Amino acid sequence: MTLHQPTETLEQQDLKEKIKKAVNDLPPMPAVILKIQQLLFDPNSTAQQVADFIEADQAIAAQVLKMANSTYYGMSGKVSSVHHAAVILGFKTLGELCTIAGFSDLMGNKLPGYGYHSDELWKHSLAVAGAARIIAEKIYPQRIHEALTAGLIHDIGKLILDPYVLEQRETFDAFMEDGNQTFLEAEKQILGRDHAEIASEICTHWKFPESLTLAIKYHHHPSLSHGNEMAFMLHLADYIAVLSGSGYDLDEVLDIREEGTEEFLDIHQNDVKSISSEVLASIFKIEEELSISI
Repeated sequence: MTLHQPTETLEQQDLKEKIKKAVNDLPPMPAVILKIQQLLFDPNSTAQQVADFIEADQAIAAQVLKMANSTYYGMSGKVSSVHHAAVILGFKTLGELCTIAGFSDLMGNKLPGYGYHSDELWKHSLAVAGAARIIAEKIYPQRIHEALTAGLIHDIGKLILDPYVLEQRETFDAFMEDGNQTFLEAEKQILGRDHAEIASEICTHWKFPESLTLAIKYHHHPSLSHGNEMAFMLHLADYIAVLSGSGYDLDEVLDIREEGTEEFLDIHQNDVKSISSEVLASIFKIEEELSISI
């Protein structure tokens, strides 16, 4: 017996088209950030190349220098230029600073539909990025920057969906009233697509690598990713960030955390506790030095 999907109403079809248009209308990734991403995914790139492209954008260069001189990186007042930062911190760390700077303004918006105050989304994104980076250091060191980037933008789809969530907030509340449905399920049911799907479309729009795009799409359900390691890493990082005190969807993350994630990544419970402690220790510094000051 074949099960048929319910026919969409004209209103639902119109809403899907509006959301699709909002994704397509996003400005392209700033050229310097896109180039930095390409360089960092290229094993043959050099610190000189990374520094040159950062210095081509004065606003990004200024933010990178500010972060490089923060106490978080242990170089307070010692870094005089982007090229100097490349020498002292290494080009991988320099690229990470550039990536953080490039996304800070975008991810620092208020999201009234979701009920997030200014910086809440950004603080959580930083914590997930930090946790993902730590996990990558332990099991996939060659993918550290990809993990950091995925953590920073895993919830970027909420920026697109927020006005539609705000418009239909009463419908969302009614859908979840019995406590048996998550906000993720409400997005899918009411808006036609959830924020993870929208985030993956944004990644495609920005020409990110397919592995990262898929990881973000399935970060709530990594078992559907056909073995994408980054999806499992991001899923665990999201969970750890929330447990470490930097999250806004505690009930949702706890409800949908998939069993077998640690086993897939060959991470033991003691490793999870250790990573959680590292994330907890760094959250305050990250928020104070990076999210508030830039």
